[in-house]
Amino acid sequence: MHDLRALLGIELPIIQAPMAGVQGSALAIAVSNAGGLGSLPCALLSPEQMHQELEAIRSATSKPFKVNFFCHRAPEASDAQLAAWRQTLAPYFAELGVDMDSIPSGPGRNPFDSAQADVLERFKPPVVSFHFGLPSDDLLERVRRWRPRIISSATTVAEALWLEARGVDAIIAQGIEAGGHRGMFLSDDVSTQIGTFALLPQIVRAVKVPVIAAGGIADAAGIYAATALGAAGVQIGTAFLLCPECTTSAPHRAALKSANAQHTAITNVLTGRPARGIVNRIIRELGPMSAVAPPFPLAAGAVAPLRARAESNGSGDFSPMWAGQNASGCREVPAAQLTRDLVASVEAIFDV
Repeated sequence: MHDLRALLGIELPIIQAPMAGVQGSALAIAVSNAGGLGSLPCALLSPEQMHQELEAIRSATSKPFKVNFFCHRAPEASDAQLAAWRQTLAPYFAELGVDMDSIPSGPGRNPFDSAQADVLERFKPPVVSFHFGLPSDDLLERVRRWRPRIISSATTVAEALWLEARGVDAIIAQGIEAGGHRGMFLSDDVSTQIGTFALLPQIVRAVKVPVIAAGGIADAAGIYAATALGAAGVQIGTAFLLCPECTTSAPHRAALKSANAQHTAITNVLTGRPARGIVNRIIRELGPMSAVAPPFPLAAGAVAPLRARAESNGSGDFSPMWAGQNASGCREVPAAQLTRDLVASVEAIFDV
């Protein structure tokens, strides 16, 4: 079996999933200092914000960490598509008393670009991960210059083989149970998406690089099962959402602590791309999958003012409350404690 700890320079085979919108450097620092691999999601950060967060990480830990970026193509949507989406949302704007002119312009989530690469070159993070494939060859070559470990997500065997052929150091096998955006990039057919413990052994057999299991893993038993199926380590996100280091909103935290956390769905109505979250009003009424939603990430811009107004009233009706199918590991404890506890009962397996 591959030694993920040696590859990434970490003590525990635990990677904290990057969760854009609900965390910053604080969570990454806590997990890295506890011996896992903390992650900084950069999809929603400007280059200036990236610089600040990376400075914070460098000043608080000498341990390895990773930065994560989206690699989607710049969206193309016709005026008719955008108008149809606004019309679909119009009743909600009227109900909440929100002016539709408050909808922000621009995509809101940018793919990895040269400005972000400029910032990274100053800090040379030891691990760089990507979602939705890999960046262009020229950008990837810039990243390779300081020889970081490069990781990306695969949701099918075909995607894993595609990534391996392009020289990634490890592959995250993202099962359909995982919270947040699906990493799918070779197809937009959601029927290709399968569960972690079906996907994992198939990818392990197909590739020679280490494979990291993600999706539905929330405790030591899940880690044990993933390892038995050939995983070199695991990536865990949902379990961290109640930690004090997360910036998870009050409605999101309340949902995670309620029976609602057992009801998740893959939806595109919040961003325009399939992502798993706790079912709320907008998912129930418009989705979960809508043919009207414009391509990622344009759908999110029109929903943003509704989310802001609803959250100001304590409601998560229009919020992307990303969560996996197994929220049983969510605990309101410091992230360092949760990281250590996750492997406490499987120490013999990893010899830590």
